[in-house]
Amino acid sequence: MGDAVELEVAGRTVRLSSPDKVFFPERGFTKLDLARYYQAVAPGILRALRNRPTTLERYPDGVGGESFFQKRAPKNMPDWIPTAHITFPSGRSADEMCPTEEAAVLWAAQYGTLTFHPWPVRRDDVDRPDELRIDLDPQPGTDYDDAVHAAHELRAVLEEFGGLRGWPKTSGGRGLHVFVPIEPRWTFTQVRRAAIAVGREMERRLPERVTIKWWKEERGERIFIDYNQTARDRTIASAYSVRPRPHAPVSAPLRWEEVGDAHPGDFDLATMPARYAELGDVHADMDDHAFSLEALLELARRDEHDHGLGDLPYPPEYPKMPGEPKRVQPSRARHEDAPGGPGAS
Repeated sequence: MGDAVELEVAGRTVRLSSPDKVFFPERGFTKLDLARYYQAVAPGILRALRNRPTTLERYPDGVGGESFFQKRAPKNMPDWIPTAHITFPSGRSADEMCPTEEAAVLWAAQYGTLTFHPWPVRRDDVDRPDELRIDLDPQPGTDYDDAVHAAHELRAVLEEFGGLRGWPKTSGGRGLHVFVPIEPRWTFTQVRRAAIAVGREMERRLPERVTIKWWKEERGERIFIDYNQTARDRTIASAYSVRPRPHAPVSAPLRWEEVGDAHPGDFDLATMPARYAELGDVHADMDDHAFSLEALLELARRDEHDHGLGDLPYPPEYPKMPGEPKRVQPSRARHEDAPGGPGAS
């Protein structure tokens, strides 16, 4: 595995053991390659993670080995990495790491962290998100180009409802993410409601291309706007995170003019450092903005008042929420409600 090496980043030294351990066999990338990648993009990924409770997606033996999500701050974490106390939907809680220095990213890479999953909150207020995150998720029969088409319509919707501006990035897979910095005034429930309003407006405009249906059997060959990614304890991979796939793709921040031309395959552990060296962090100005959700929440109120469109189902592990509809897939519900079925009276 080779002798341990020491890497310098922003005034700190991080020790990396077993630097020659292969993490991506298909490409031959090692643990040291991973750490040097994060060293190269450190200011950019720190911008995405700074002061955010962050879950670590760890692959100690590389992408071919076992993996796990680490929510609780490791006991051996340096004292210069702060934490935030967060509460999960189950009522349980944990102290989660909150990177404030570039070296925190390399420290996590030392323990096999490939992907960083930050909460949409800062550690000084862990109950009020400061980002609205829209996940454009291609379903079977659709691809990245379909997500691109949806993203351009999404840009128009955001502008129309409150003059919002989104910052797009590849997911590292086939999809796209669009993040909108917002004022930390609203609860997770309210931010999720705004995401549902966005999804419904997108459905109205692109009914053959976009869906907000939670149940897979209803989605069809459309882009799914995963509104539940805005629920508490649901996170999205950060910008610049390496994704656990054989070719080592990364979640790449994009400028809007690149969305139609760039492709997820363009961005990986080998290519992103050169792009970053040339362009820097193309999302560097995100933190200079904080938009209001009032127009989207008003849209949600009109949807409910005028069209009877209330809440939508939460993920199965969540407790039943006030106003939530029946959490059962439609085909099963029809079977239970059929004459003589399990739900028949």
